[in-house]
Amino acid sequence: MSDQIYGIRAVMEAMEANQPINKIFLQRGLKGELFKELETAIRKNGISASYVPIEKLNRLTRNNHQGVVAQISPVKFQDFESLVEKVMEEEKMPFFLLLDQVSDVRNFGAIIRTAECCGVHGIIVPKNGAAPITDDTVKTSAGAAFNVPIAKVDHLKDAIFYLQSSGISVVGATEKTEDEIYTMDFNQPCAVVMGSEDRGISPSILGVLDQTAKLPLLGSIGSLNVSVACGVFLYEVVRQRRA
Repeated sequence: MSDQIYGIRAVMEAMEANQPINKIFLQRGLKGELFKELETAIRKNGISASYVPIEKLNRLTRNNHQGVVAQISPVKFQDFESLVEKVMEEEKMPFFLLLDQVSDVRNFGAIIRTAECCGVHGIIVPKNGAAPITDDTVKTSAGAAFNVPIAKVDHLKDAIFYLQSSGISVVGATEKTEDEIYTMDFNQPCAVVMGSEDRGISPSILGVLDQTAKLPLLGSIGSLNVSVACGVFLYEVVRQRRA
């Protein structure tokens, strides 16, 4: 598990210092003015939070948690717009990866590892619903989580609009299309969107993409693990750009 901080004031100070917080666990039913201030700060900073029984907090730490435990990410997240601007200035062929609600930390780690090997310039994930970056994520990524810039955004749809306005074509991986990946043109600034393990790309995201593509599945099983499918998509970009 990632490093933790606990106690209301300690967690508030961590937010003020822009510490990369994965998630905050709050004791269900806790009251008080300071606790209300903490709740306001959590909402203001867009940090994922869950209200849990005190027994859950006691399992997370043996220290005096005061009803609050925050999990700190081992990786510092990038500012999304600054990341895009930097890549657009420095790279001839920007290459981004967006993950729509990928929730398993090991899948996330495997995807980060593949993205790093494929030269992805940045990974974009939503603040809510995405897998946190934990020690398991870093381990599964073989340390690649420290090498690939990762940005969190309030809404993935807004991030897609921003990429499109920057001249980046956004392609979604989905079986709900007739076009196969091998018909796509990745010799241009592009971003690939991968969906969640169980539902794929959400309908609201599918509706704003420039293109969608699927992988040919020749067996009886209807889908691949998301990290495997992501690897195939990313390496098709690599193949085309090296051809």
